[in-house]
Amino acid sequence: MMACGSRSRSNEMVDEFEKLVIRMNPPRVSVDNDSDMTATLVKVDSANKYGTLLEVVQVLTDLKLTIKRAYISSDGEWFMDVFHVVDQDGNKLYDGQVIDRIEQSLGAGSLSFRAAPERAVGVEAEAEEAQTTIELVGTDRPGLLSEVFAVLTDLRCNIVASEVWTHGARVAALVRVTDADAGCAVEDAARLDTVKRLLRHVLRGGSRDRNAARAAVPARAAEHAQRRLHQMMHADRRRAVGEQSEDGGEEESDEEDGRGAARGGSGRAVVEVEDCAERGYTLVNVRCRDRAKLLFDTVCTLTDMQYVVFHGTVIAEGSEAYQEYYIRHLGHSAGVSGEDRDRLRRALEDAIERRYTEGLRLELCCEDRVGLLSDVTRIFREHGLSVTHAEVETRGARAANVFYVVDASGEPVQGQAVEAVRAEIGEHILSVRAEHDASGGGGGDPRSPTGAGGGRRSLGNMIRSRSEKFLYNLGLIRSCS
Repeated sequence: MMACGSRSRSNEMVDEFEKLVIRMNPPRVSVDNDSDMTATLVKVDSANKYGTLLEVVQVLTDLKLTIKRAYISSDGEWFMDVFHVVDQDGNKLYDGQVIDRIEQSLGAGSLSFRAAPERAVGVEAEAEEAQTTIELVGTDRPGLLSEVFAVLTDLRCNIVASEVWTHGARVAALVRVTDADAGCAVEDAARLDTVKRLLRHVLRGGSRDRNAARAAVPARAAEHAQRRLHQMMHADRRRAVGEQSEDGGEEESDEEDGRGAARGGSGRAVVEVEDCAERGYTLVNVRCRDRAKLLFDTVCTLTDMQYVVFHGTVIAEGSEAYQEYYIRHLGHSAGVSGEDRDRLRRALEDAIERRYTEGLRLELCCEDRVGLLSDVTRIFREHGLSVTHAEVETRGARAANVFYVVDASGEPVQGQAVEAVRAEIGEHILSVRAEHDASGGGGGDPRSPTGAGGGRRSLGNMIRSRSEKFLYNLGLIRSCS
């Protein structure tokens, strides 16, 4: 048996070899505005490393670019991807600063030499050390966010940034705070213990289950807030399913946990995970309503579940998005079991659906102050508004916050309630913003079209011809069908 020290030295040698390969073959990135009339092509070639695809997608997403198409191939030791991107207005990239940032973020000296880009929720990276991050998971209910922010305000914690997601009656949040008096991170252990204890009590609500809520202060802030929220909600989901199994109950069905219910007119995502034994891959097909950051969410889930994408095609040019991946698990070179495939399917469905923003979008922009969020969310609660999603930022001395709200029963908010809230908070600082529905008003459930045999591969057949045409040209694969 190999000793632990020998194994450690072996891993170090492999890591050093990977670094040597990357140094000998530095990443190459090119931005092409000539090949496509409607989008800018970002081409990335580099030595392959686990997580490289997520890093590239994360950089493009953090630059607020929309990926309309992507062709992915990473067979062997080389990673070759092409992304068709546009800006937030749907135009090609002509801003030289944006192009420079793409080349600097993905080019030699950056890609694969560092961890994923460290971006806080609405704050600059250099300010992170002066803040304390709190991770929260619990049972969602109307007015919960107001109670959380009230507790923090009472404990003299100033909220400088936060992101809140809700899905399937659960809520997850990352909250960055400073000491309201000193303006620095909260470091006193006793005080932090009090913060966590009170927040767990609020998050638990009426439940007697001590595991129903979590409040933690990690030793190091999450490298990427939205990836961390995915991880938190995925872990919470697995914990709940595991407890049901231990109690002798059956695993939740899609209908029981609310998956597939229309969220903001999204309809249900169709995810199919199949064994492609001929080539040693697992085949994943996704079809759903298109939305911002969809590709990041699916690639993030695959990466965090330790799957490697070898080939893929992404098409998101209309109201719906199509994604196809040929993947392998890091620890299962011989393929994955049917149970693993079902687990992956559910995880992808959750990752897709938890980011459909439900409700009316309200934007708050004003001078920041201690207790601002506590006051605003209290007014929401008093007028029967429930927050389903929140993004809180502090830009210098100003607060720039976004809330998605529904009424206490989960229905759309009535106009008079919104006007009453705006009158109390201030019509000049709280505004209503209409969301442009990427579905074009379709809102129907994406369906897997039935082929001649009515088999489950029919969804893949819709886009496989496009995917395989690209891969055939590279001489990398042949059909699995």
